[in-house]
Amino acid sequence: RKKPSGAFTFQDIVTRSEAMQPVLAMARKAADSNIPVLIEGESGTGKELIARAMHGSSDRAGGKLVTVNCGALPENLVESLLFGHEKGAFTGATDKHIGKFEEANGGTLFLDEIGELPLDLQVKLLRAIQEGEIDPVGAKKPVKVDVRLVSATNRNLFEEVSKGRFREDLFYRLSVLPLVLPPLRERREDIEPLVFHFIK
Repeated sequence: RKKPSGAFTFQDIVTRSEAMQPVLAMARKAADSNIPVLIEGESGTGKELIARAMHGSSDRAGGKLVTVNCGALPENLVESLLFGHEKGAFTGATDKHIGKFEEANGGTLFLDEIGELPLDLQVKLLRAIQEGEIDPVGAKKPVKVDVRLVSATNRNLFEEVSKGRFREDLFYRLSVLPLVLPPLRERREDIEPLVFHFIK
């Protein structure tokens, strides 16, 4: 399968650590499917790089990879940013706005820090995954979307579920294939190649 030139793939990931090999093997396998993937790991372990490599190695590589940091979104704008809104849907909505789901149509949507998503939005995200359609704010009818979903978290989502902060049904939907990235202190043999990579 020919990849678009300049696509970021697994060949671009700098690692020689044994601990990373099973993770990369699983991510490569997952890239060929459409199943939702949840990437878990501490901040800075390279979760977004894995998402980029999965997109660049998939048959969606010609489409867009759209990244959303759920932790950095103002709560009152999350719904509109993810699902879009119609002109006049609320005060200040002077134009129609295409949300991140629609922007990623035909490609991959990467939801970083998914654990930060408010509970009411988790319901809407679950519906989008199950039905393959979204409800832009103020729209009269839902919009069909074809999106491959990859999400990431530095929290223990299973723990968040047990504390009632994350929906259990959404957790099981997102983590069809969970990938756990080991921190750099557990793969010290990667320090040298990474240093050379950053210097270069």
